[in-house]
Amino acid sequence: MRGKMKFGLNIPTRLVFGAGELKNIHTLDLPGKCALVVVSAGNSMKQNGYLNTLLNGLKKAGIEAVVFDRVQPNPIRQHVMEGVQVCAEHKCDFVIGLGGGSSIDTAKAIAITAAMGGDFWDYVQGGTGGGKPVTAALPIVAIPSTAGTGTEIDLWGVITNEQTHEKMGFGTPLIYPRLAIVDPELMLTVPPKLTAYQGFDAFFHAAEGYISQAHSPISDLYALEAIRLLYKYLPVAVADGNNMWARIKVAWASTLAGMVESTSCCTGEHALEHAMSAFYPELPHGAGLIAISGAYFKTFKNDVMKRFMKMAEKMRQVKSARPSDFLDALEVMKRSCGVDDVRLSDWGITMTDFDRFVDNAVATGGAMLELDPRFLNRQELLSIYMDSYK
Repeated sequence: MRGKMKFGLNIPTRLVFGAGELKNIHTLDLPGKCALVVVSAGNSMKQNGYLNTLLNGLKKAGIEAVVFDRVQPNPIRQHVMEGVQVCAEHKCDFVIGLGGGSSIDTAKAIAITAAMGGDFWDYVQGGTGGGKPVTAALPIVAIPSTAGTGTEIDLWGVITNEQTHEKMGFGTPLIYPRLAIVDPELMLTVPPKLTAYQGFDAFFHAAEGYISQAHSPISDLYALEAIRLLYKYLPVAVADGNNMWARIKVAWASTLAGMVESTSCCTGEHALEHAMSAFYPELPHGAGLIAISGAYFKTFKNDVMKRFMKMAEKMRQVKSARPSDFLDALEVMKRSCGVDDVRLSDWGITMTDFDRFVDNAVATGGAMLELDPRFLNRQELLSIYMDSYK
């Protein structure tokens, strides 16, 4: 309706972007004197030298550091609480997340709980979360080594309660990182398949944010540029992980998609995927999104026709005549990245899981489902799973 456009913009994170920038961390204004450095339980941060680069930079800046290296690809509440304990024991006054989105999201959850006390789940809204207001959090520095989540520049995180099988998003402006260092050199060692999975996560942040009922003029700008960049450069980065220019472009697209998350919001596709990986934590988030994306977006092709056509135009750089051009372009992008045949059954998922997936998505991701272009009933949600299964 004309005259009714209203939106806001507040992304308070200082962004430092560029190849090799992690080596300059000692020159930056860091928000404390003792850092809890949160990394994954894998060896990549150590073997590739990224952790040492960070620790040497902190030492050069006169900052003490304690490493917490328990994080899993789908981070869990138990490890958040273990990190909180380590943080308290060493009197850390800020938290650094180094690695994929799981490390940064865990750092965000630790930052809340270390400042607020109690259990992290006390502060989760929805599901079995306690819903307590968050009024404090330790300062956060985010250093992504993957291009996918964009969590380095948004106010959201995702943690799974492994006891209740709830994979829940949480958010507060207090967990915007004070500083984000996006160094595409850290992404050169990511294997092709993971590069694709992570890149599609960023793509869907942008595409969902663009069709979301929460979209705004500023989020549209971020989303369309992220979509354009990922369609063009993600296949290049998958095919040649050492292509620095492609890595830079994909990293920037991921950060842009994180800015979409700060100015719009994900929709039901993410709710449906969270339900799957809550029960099957070995399922990579990006793979789950890819698997259901065709059926999910097809559901709305007649509801936001102009937006589908605009996304298609950004991807193909030609005029679009029909909304299904976006669906066709999405399939081309999957094939060009070698992920057009993701099979949910490869992770042990069966069709008997679908009812509990829907129940879980509604219970834990209702806020995202409400932002879909139109409300989907239970049968429509089930159909997305069924149509995606192989």
